[in-house]
Amino acid sequence: MSTIALPTRAADAGAPSTGRRQRRHWAMLRAPFAPRTWRANLYSLVGALLAVPGFLLVVASMALGLGLAVTFLGLPLLAFGGVAAIRLGGLHRGLAAGILGQEVTGARARPPGRGLFGWLQGRLADPVAWRARLYLLIKLPLALVALYAVVVLYVEGVLLALYPLWWSLSPPSPSAARSAGVLDLGAVIGRGSNLPAPRSAHQLTLHVGSLYLDTWPLVAGACLAGIVALFVVPWVSRAAARIDVAIMRRLLGPSRGSIRVERLEAARSVVAEDAAATLRRIERDLHDGTQAQLVALAISLGAARERLEDQPVAERDLAMFDFVTTAHDQAKDALDELRSIARGIHPPALDVGLEAAIETLTARSAIPATLYVALDSRPTDAIGTIAYYAVAELLTNVAKHADALSATVEVTEDDGLLIVTVTDDGHGGADPARGTGLNGLASRLDAVDGHLVVDSPTGGPTTVTVQLPVRI
Repeated sequence: MSTIALPTRAADAGAPSTGRRQRRHWAMLRAPFAPRTWRANLYSLVGALLAVPGFLLVVASMALGLGLAVTFLGLPLLAFGGVAAIRLGGLHRGLAAGILGQEVTGARARPPGRGLFGWLQGRLADPVAWRARLYLLIKLPLALVALYAVVVLYVEGVLLALYPLWWSLSPPSPSAARSAGVLDLGAVIGRGSNLPAPRSAHQLTLHVGSLYLDTWPLVAGACLAGIVALFVVPWVSRAAARIDVAIMRRLLGPSRGSIRVERLEAARSVVAEDAAATLRRIERDLHDGTQAQLVALAISLGAARERLEDQPVAERDLAMFDFVTTAHDQAKDALDELRSIARGIHPPALDVGLEAAIETLTARSAIPATLYVALDSRPTDAIGTIAYYAVAELLTNVAKHADALSATVEVTEDDGLLIVTVTDDGHGGADPARGTGLNGLASRLDAVDGHLVVDSPTGGPTTVTVQLPVRI
């Protein structure tokens, strides 16, 4: 049995490699007719046409922008040129996805600053725009070389493959007419010129340099070379498309640093949302479990206290009455403290929404507070919690330190940012650097890429602005 099994196993082991070789051979034979080849050819043609305006845009915007840099017009031209380069890069990425099926994720541009100068600074310093410019500069020569190579291979392949047919159909001609009918194969690719033909040449004869393909062995060799060229051109076309996509991923796609940042931001978002969900779960457990048990205990102790109070003084156990009274008071104090802790972990009002939660804060404020809310969307739970505690901290600071008579709370949304502004008419002088609650608030905002801006001149008024991303 073993002697029979060994050859069988060897044959089975060799079967996959044989199958792979056969698949490769069939792939080479099918390559000229495969859809992938014609998609690559179409990509080379359309890509070359699209590369021309991109190259001209980059050259013109750079030349005019740098030439007019001494004036105010130069910088906007450079900035708009960068934006246009990013847009054209998006067209090339769409072309690769639509024709080749190669998805290239676009790099995330740097967010612009506020105002005209902030926008100009953001656009001019954006590495995504400069990488898009570099791609458009590289794209034109790369696309033209690829298109030229593919077209030349196709033309020469068809010309040589059909050479025996039209060579045999063209009879020899007098020497005076032969020179006009001889084709230089080198001239087809732009490197040669027509030469006088020998007397034996047919009216239509190919030659490479001084070698005339005017005998049947040479004609058959030319035909074979043409057939080989037709089977080679698909791989040239595919290789050119593959190189183009690789350069596109490098220049138009996200960099390694930005990918790392995006992954860290995604991980931070997950951690923040998990933390918010955990806080909500702890608050519900305290509310539905521990708090309910304390309420039941306080009710029981209260009932026992009332029963002892109903007894005649002479029959009342004073020690037991004092003990139950003390236990009842402690149970109520513990219940109040537990409610305060639960509200500090996760305010139940946030379950309804940020607007309702902040309305509750302003209604309970120690000083009169006016609220204005205009939100286009609901922020994530983590952001809503941070915004809620920011308002709570700022209103507490106003009540404790500002000697203010009134305050105003504004909650708005602008370009993906949640903006919370608290203004009071107190004496001013608030400074986060002095180690107050503002310093801790600023640290908490930094964890989610938030910002704290304090404008508090001596004598007031004080305006504190909190900026948070609506989504993290």
